[in-house]
Order: sequence, then C-alpha cells, then structure tokens
Amino acid sequence: MKPQRSSKPADRELAEVVAYHQGDMEAAIGTLLEDIRHLRQQLAFAEGAMSRGITRGWRPSYDRD
Repeated sequence: MKPQRSSKPADRELAEVVAYHQGDMEAAIGTLLEDIRHLRQQLAFAEGAMSRGITRGWRPSYDRD
C-alpha cells in the first residue's frame, strides 16, 4: 500500500516559490509573470525557426485552451 501524501505537487511548488521570496507574495507573482513572458518569447523564437513541413501545419498556442 502506498503512503498517502498530504499535499499535491502543485501545493509544494507554490510553497517553494513563496519560501524562495521569504513570504513576499507580490515578489513571487512578479517572478512567475516574468517567467511566463520569457517562455512566451522563447516559444515565439521557436515558432519562427520551425519549418511548416516539420510541424505539419501545427502552430503553438500562446494561451491555454
């Protein structure tokens, strides 16, 4: 029988982010928003470098569906 976990992985990640910022929620949110902007930029660069033939017409989505 597997031991039950008291928290979800997302809960642990959230706790780690907040702890990293010494409990400053605004700083934690700011860092996560900067990460989102960076990843969107990386996705745009990757989209520009991809050939249409490689992806068979697939295009990345910048927003959740």
